[in-house]
Amino acid sequence: MTPHHKTNPAAAPAQMPIDSEASLSTVVKHLWPYIWPKDRADLKARVVGATVLLILAKLVTIAVPYSFKWATDMLTEPGGADVSLPLILAGPIAMTIVYALLRSFMQFFTQARDALFAAVAMNAVRRIANEVFVHLHRLSLRFHLERKTGGLTRVLERGREAIQQIVRMSMLTGAPTVVEFALILGVFFYSFDWRYAVTIIIMIIAYLKFTTIATDWRIAIRRNMNESDTDANTKAIDSLLNYETVKYFGAEGREAARYDRSMERYERNSVSSYVSLAVLNSGQGFIFSIGLMVVMILCIQGIRNGTNTIGDFVLINAMMIQLYQPLNFMGMVYREIKQAVIDIEMMFHILNQNPEIEDKPDAKPLVVERASVKFENVHFAYNPDRPILKGVSFEVPAGKTLAIVGPSGAGKSTISRLLFRFYQPQKGRILIDGQDITDVTQHSLRDAIGMVPQDTVLFNDTIAYNIRYGRWDATDAEVEEAARFAQIDDFIKSVPQGYKAQVGERGLKLSGGEKQRVAIARTILKSPPLLILDEATSALDTFTEREIQVALDRVVEGRTTLVIAHRLSTIVNADEILVLDKGEIVERGRHEELLAANGVYHAMWNRQREVDAAQEAIRRAAEEEGRSVRVEIEA
Repeated sequence: MTPHHKTNPAAAPAQMPIDSEASLSTVVKHLWPYIWPKDRADLKARVVGATVLLILAKLVTIAVPYSFKWATDMLTEPGGADVSLPLILAGPIAMTIVYALLRSFMQFFTQARDALFAAVAMNAVRRIANEVFVHLHRLSLRFHLERKTGGLTRVLERGREAIQQIVRMSMLTGAPTVVEFALILGVFFYSFDWRYAVTIIIMIIAYLKFTTIATDWRIAIRRNMNESDTDANTKAIDSLLNYETVKYFGAEGREAARYDRSMERYERNSVSSYVSLAVLNSGQGFIFSIGLMVVMILCIQGIRNGTNTIGDFVLINAMMIQLYQPLNFMGMVYREIKQAVIDIEMMFHILNQNPEIEDKPDAKPLVVERASVKFENVHFAYNPDRPILKGVSFEVPAGKTLAIVGPSGAGKSTISRLLFRFYQPQKGRILIDGQDITDVTQHSLRDAIGMVPQDTVLFNDTIAYNIRYGRWDATDAEVEEAARFAQIDDFIKSVPQGYKAQVGERGLKLSGGEKQRVAIARTILKSPPLLILDEATSALDTFTEREIQVALDRVVEGRTTLVIAHRLSTIVNADEILVLDKGEIVERGRHEELLAANGVYHAMWNRQREVDAAQEAIRRAAEEEGRSVRVEIEA
């Protein structure tokens, strides 16, 4: 038997206590530690280098229109060029060359800045995405049962993209734009007069105010579009995951109509989004054109008065056109960041979800010596108005097997979930070797328990990957040994690629019995001192059940085992059997004792025998007719 192995739990992510109605300032505040990480000097150096390149790029950007102005003045007034210029540059051709060089340097510094900062931005995205992923695994089972997978993955995808957008926009577009605004205003004050600067300031304020109002108007449209997108994606994934069910009931048309209704809503909201964007862009263009017109008129008057040159006219036009780009960026930055904040709201909401079950600050690892299990007066309800367990008490001595039987809804599977601490009892205690499981770490608790569930869902990977999931550092030889122990080794070697064969989405390429054997193999590989079999054979036909039962009997040998049984024939050798009904233990004892009591268990046993006899009769009749059938009758 493979020795029990312990692994270190994943580190809990740093909490990001952000309100679900997040503001830009709040978002930037909580993103800053990822942009300026304390433990990464290399990334800090990149931020500093990117800032230096940013300033150099903007200084060169401001110098570009001046070279254009000087070249124009030399062409229109050959004797009127600035005498302060070095003689080597005194000529329109030389100025044109300088103009081209400056533009090249501007492009070089800008691209170098982006390339240098890319590692910072993507490191921030990776770290946050990883924290969200880890946080999702920390959240309780109730959260995941109430979530739709398609919608959740879409929310996380948009949130990750939004973080990337905010980091890049704020550092690579927002900051450079502010620097450029300041430099251009300085140029207008220095080279012209206050009227030009005041006109530009008014135009910028009007432009940004209009952008703010129009963008806020578009936010509601964006929210509706996101909701319809999430809804459509959820329906698509839900339908595809249930592909076989759709086919069974010939519901392709109904599913297509259901999906199309969601896409129709998304279409309407998308059209509204594009129309509102057109309105926004038109208004921005109009405001900028008015500002450009005013400063051009002022310059024309200056030329007529002799205070300005034709080169000044060209300089103003070039400077304004150059201003339009950061202005347009600023509008885009505001729009994109506001939209990113909307996209990130739900992800922040998820990050603010606290796990329902958390370790106590002083929780210690579970120490398993004998592996005895005890339930003391356990009460539990998923909802307060519907109690599931009502004062359940029992004990499983070390190395013994306890079976729990009862009708559906009696609370059998709830007992296994409580033992795993997926939920917390409202009253009572659960002890392992005398240790209250609420006082130990969840990781050490789950590390000590093995589970073979009724419905085994496998990862869409290889057979070896799914078996090795029981103990990740197991060797190939140990994996194969576990497969042989679970009686699936021969099957694996018979399929193409063997252990490297893909099992498909949720393991759908394997039969029910094959999936169960894989689940048994990985539990064997984990080698836990405690074992839970949660109706591990109820979904299988009688013949497959018998084969699986042989493997299970070998697994439980020498282990403390809790069996949640559907078929009573599988638990006749249990050391004790509990009959659970409506959340209470109504009978308990060994198989023979319960039959002799002529109570609930006796009635269930007779019903099971009738079912088995009916199945056997149908199978024999089919064999006599030369055909094979699989018949399952619910007991």
